[in-house]
Amino acid sequence: MRKWNYIWMAALLLASCDKAEEIAVDDGSIRFVMQYPSATRATETSFEQGDKIGLFLTEYTGETPAPLQISGNWANNVAATLEGTEWVTAKKIFWSDNRMDAYGYYPYMSLTSVDEQPFSIALDQSTERTGDQLGGYEASDFLWAKTEGVDQSTETVTLQFSHRCSKLVIQLVKGPSYEGELPDSATVYIHNVVPTATIDLATGAVTKDIFGEVATVKARKVNNATYEAIMIPQRIESRRPFIEIVVNNISYLLEDTFQFKAGMQHTLSLVINSNPDQVSVDIGGEIVGGWN
Repeated sequence: MRKWNYIWMAALLLASCDKAEEIAVDDGSIRFVMQYPSATRATETSFEQGDKIGLFLTEYTGETPAPLQISGNWANNVAATLEGTEWVTAKKIFWSDNRMDAYGYYPYMSLTSVDEQPFSIALDQSTERTGDQLGGYEASDFLWAKTEGVDQSTETVTLQFSHRCSKLVIQLVKGPSYEGELPDSATVYIHNVVPTATIDLATGAVTKDIFGEVATVKARKVNNATYEAIMIPQRIESRRPFIEIVVNNISYLLEDTFQFKAGMQHTLSLVINSNPDQVSVDIGGEIVGGWN
């Protein structure tokens, strides 16, 4: 009888050990919640598994926040990767005794500056994501967030991200003389745009490289009638070739001026006819902040 009691007690001890291992231990490190600018669809408007964000935390001195620096902050460009439902930092970040400001940006970069960090959009934004390698569109979509005055009473740090570049949506519309359906092999280009910029991580501002050379960007396809691309905020002041659609080896070219505004989605509806010289444009309303 005593032998069975020993066996029963041993089983209880093993079970209690298993349950103890299941309990998460609070080690005092900071947990982060990253909120995408718009969360209405599962792919474009949410972070995906393996996405990597850069984090900075700066300390206050009394009531005065410290300026963001390339180094010497409480946390310096720490990578946080989405694994399951949690953001896992490359190294644990613990709370300071002082209040802090938290900065986040996406996609993660090896930085050389926090106020003039070089950045460029992809010239081919139709490329797909492969593993950890972002597609051209995703790699071009710079996101930024800041949360001020966090401390240990906050428990978690929530960062609400916003788009800091500009998005162009091009919708193809069949004109009266266009015959047949829009093909699935159309290609859309945006000409004469500067693809390079500098980023101020303290404010999230994206500024066009004033010495940057103009280039052509290939848009990504959403469906047969819709194409989109991320642009550096800038103004195209002189009338020049702007949008080109290649359909069935026929090139439809639109010349125009345009202003790409930071954090804005611009929609252009292009009416195409059988005659490639007959292209008209309708500029739709602007969407601020969260893009759908």
